Amino acid sequence: MPSARPVNGQTAPLVSVVTPVYNGGKYLRECIESVRAQTYTNWRYTIVNNCSADESLEIAQHYARLDPRICVHDNAAFLPLVDNHNCAISLIEPDSLYCKPLMADDWLYPECLEKMVSCALTQPAVGLVCSFAVTGKNEVLLSGLPSLSSPTTFMSGRDACRISLLEYRYFFGSPTTMLIRADLIRKRKPFYNPVNLHADEESCYDILRESDFAFVHQVLAFVRVHEQSQTAAARSLSTVVSGRVYALVRYGRAYLSEEEFSQRYHERLREYYSKLAIAALELQGARFWEFHRRMLALAGAPLSRLRLARTIVAQIARRLVSPVSFVRTVAKHLAAKRRGAADREPHPRACDN
Repeated sequence: MPSARPVNGQTAPLVSVVTPVYNGGKYLRECIESVRAQTYTNWRYTIVNNCSADESLEIAQHYARLDPRICVHDNAAFLPLVDNHNCAISLIEPDSLYCKPLMADDWLYPECLEKMVSCALTQPAVGLVCSFAVTGKNEVLLSGLPSLSSPTTFMSGRDACRISLLEYRYFFGSPTTMLIRADLIRKRKPFYNPVNLHADEESCYDILRESDFAFVHQVLAFVRVHEQSQTAAARSLSTVVSGRVYALVRYGRAYLSEEEFSQRYHERLREYYSKLAIAALELQGARFWEFHRRMLALAGAPLSRLRLARTIVAQIARRLVSPVSFVRTVAKHLAAKRRGAADREPHPRACDN
């Protein structure tokens, strides 16, 4: 086993890497190999198999035999998406200083752990480190923060959350783009909120109430988006806007003045109803509406049929300016919906992990 070299002149702390996986055999080897290829070597890796029907368990067990730093947890029963993420993150090593979540479809660049840990050690109050990631289309994810001619940006948790809540800049990313201080995880059981499909974003607002934030201005991860991925499933339900309204309601007042919160809340709800009006025109099904009724109720703003009807009328009025384009858009959506129905997974909330 490679020996751990110092970081910033300090003893390299232990990092727990965790990967929840459900039917991820197609990409799991690449994911695991990226951990084994890290220039930072003081890590232990737990892979949580969520009753996969493919070769995911066999692949994970194969690597566990090859490398003593890798262990496999095999769930006795299938867990919903967020519950499985909570299971994985609860298995971090008791002596680890940091946790590196890594989704089974994704992989890390070789210097990822070294760069993120080095950044975190520079200022011990940092509880969350994020970085850029790239997709299969060579698109760089996240709007990031101004680099100010520095490879990293440090700021208080309050300032980071205020920017994220008040501006249209999202720089937390996904679990794969995060390094989290382990003590902040151990204090929260469960760490991720099971009712929110975007609990990873919500968790950032929670831990940054008591820690600082850092961003590494470098692409350190690859995030894969495909038709069976969690991201694709989230897009099909338009869950992003619901998750952001929910997070704003839960944590907005911790970071914003009452006036700022009220203004942002009404802006977010207006955006939400615009998305719902478009969904109504595209004839979204019962699963879509069940999800959004539940999320609006959890946010303390039950679905208003009158407001939705008014927003639909406004959408129709705007679209009738270009009726041909409107008809083509609806037809394209319905065709895509029919294609997607044929390929739907049996567990749509846990498509890839």
